[in-house]
Amino acid sequence: QVQLVESGGGLVQPGGSLRLSCAAPVSIFGINAMGWYRQAPGKQRELVATITSGGSTNYADSVKGRFTISRDNAKNTVYLQMNSLKPEDTAVYYCNANRIVRTSATQYRSDDYWGQGTQVTVSS
Repeated sequence: QVQLVESGGGLVQPGGSLRLSCAAPVSIFGINAMGWYRQAPGKQRELVATITSGGSTNYADSVKGRFTISRDNAKNTVYLQMNSLKPEDTAVYYCNANRIVRTSATQYRSDDYWGQGTQVTVSS
């Protein structure tokens, strides 16, 4: 099972910043969207932000204006800059990469890859 490699989590005070990074193996070619999801204790995993290979971005309302997603297509790497962090941002953050593979003239397959998760804790 191919897995993405995440880094950058940790403990930060409210109002602080963290930057998460996630690298997909170069063997995974043709990645379309990359993104970040998070899961807090007792809650379902939720989308934080996504970015397409063309640079189009999408953010959860709760992080708009505070988080910025970016990517380096040549390196298959995605970043999440998190500013003005709040205690409610505390969660395990997971990286995702998705690609669409053409399997026949009229059919496609969607492949999803995930990281192992990195803990982000916002607390004083």
